[in-house]
Amino acid sequence: MAAGGAAPPPKQEELQPHPVKDQLPGISYCIASPPPWPEAILLGFQHYLVMLGTTVLIPSSLVPQMGGRNEEKAKMIQTLLFVSGLNTLFQTLFGTRLPAVIGASYSYVPMTVSIILAARYNDILDPEEKFKRIMRGIQGALIIASILQIIVGFSGLWRNVTRLLSPLSAVPLVTLAGLGLYELGFPLLAKCVEIGLPEIILLVIFSRYIPHVMRGERHVFDRFAVIFSVVIVWIYAHLLTVGGAYRNTGIKTQMSCRTDRAGLISAAPWIRVPYPFQWGAPTFHAGEGFAMMAASFVSLVESTGTYIAVSRYASATPPPPSVLSRGIGWQGIGILFCGLFGAGNGASVSVENAGLLALTRVGSRRVVQISAGFMIFFSILGKFGAVFASIPAPIVAALYCLFFAYVGAGGLSLLQFCNLNSFKTMFILGFSIFMGLSITQYFNEYTALNNYGPVHTRARWFNDMINVPFSSEAFVAGILAFFLDLMLHKKDSSMRRDRGLQWWERFRSFKSDTRSEEFYSLPFNLNKYFPSV
Repeated sequence: MAAGGAAPPPKQEELQPHPVKDQLPGISYCIASPPPWPEAILLGFQHYLVMLGTTVLIPSSLVPQMGGRNEEKAKMIQTLLFVSGLNTLFQTLFGTRLPAVIGASYSYVPMTVSIILAARYNDILDPEEKFKRIMRGIQGALIIASILQIIVGFSGLWRNVTRLLSPLSAVPLVTLAGLGLYELGFPLLAKCVEIGLPEIILLVIFSRYIPHVMRGERHVFDRFAVIFSVVIVWIYAHLLTVGGAYRNTGIKTQMSCRTDRAGLISAAPWIRVPYPFQWGAPTFHAGEGFAMMAASFVSLVESTGTYIAVSRYASATPPPPSVLSRGIGWQGIGILFCGLFGAGNGASVSVENAGLLALTRVGSRRVVQISAGFMIFFSILGKFGAVFASIPAPIVAALYCLFFAYVGAGGLSLLQFCNLNSFKTMFILGFSIFMGLSITQYFNEYTALNNYGPVHTRARWFNDMINVPFSSEAFVAGILAFFLDLMLHKKDSSMRRDRGLQWWERFRSFKSDTRSEEFYSLPFNLNKYFPSV
């Protein structure tokens, strides 16, 4: 009893920080634990629906500039789907073995547009012939660009680079791999806010609020929130269309809001199997090939960040450097397939599908392989695939708002490994993220005002080699954080723990942690052909 009879003050609980988790808890199914077949098939179809957004948006933007019509656009979408299915299967079987969907990449779009605007195509008057000639030029550039990732990946060079990657330098890379795509979120949604806004609201309600109210063992609404919300809003959008809500609106509004303006269903063939060189023999231009290599390098860096996010949401351990290098090599083969088949665009890891892993909390490899089956199936049966591909873009943009945010948050979750009370740590994080956003904003604004980038010489291919990399937020932030992390901590051993390197050191090879072998080992005893250290 204290003096004066007063009771002593209550003893305060000692506050403890949250423990570090190298595997994300709360995941229902990890890489090697597939859900029951009926659920796996539905989840695979959901991944297919999500990847359709980018697969449709990129050809819809490029094909009209190439002189193509709806028929060419439908064939290009089919080819992209077919190649994405093949690449996803190869990546999950022989690449990183992560549940990563490999689809069309926005990193290649600026370089593709540059080829479209090349002067040698200006004199071609026939639109169909112009489309084929441009497509052959894109094919040749992609074939050349694929060599970079194949060599860097399979030679082990990327393994040596990523071995120097620490959690501190990975945070800006992974974070901006998701948040850097903000232009594809609400700005695209707002082009038809009356259908985009209900989609994002329903998606949040189904995925977060209904499971909180209806607590039970079966995860239905949160796991299949994309299917539920897209079907409801799609029907609602179709009712607005047939009801005449957009009859007297502008062309842009009709293209964004109406469900019958895609032109894909009537243009797509019933059955068509994409095949190599379907547009003719590729043509090669050395300058464009080198410029496409620059886009390929940007894609390589961005994909590394997305692979780390996928491993996080699949409840796997951080991927060893040898696994990342192996995945980049197979991604290079995927770009080669894009060039051979004439997909019109390069391939990389789908950021939106990485976010879907977080939404469903299912990181099963089998689910993504099933989604690859859907891609191949619907790419061959063109009419059926075109039905799903005609989902209005604002609905897709609403999905992106959540999925890109999840990937960005996955990058921020790596901060648990770092010492945030260190001024050096705070400088590297703040400076790299800010400059990643600021530098790309300058390059994008300059290009929008002048129709060419800050680097402007007579050699267009050289301009693209410089301007394209500096237009990627994840690339700029990731490269800057990587070099600052190495230079500032090179001679300071006390900063090793501040960088979080000790948490990732045991994942440098398969031998250091048995979980790495469980998650990333190749089938058919193929590990002996790929170095694991």
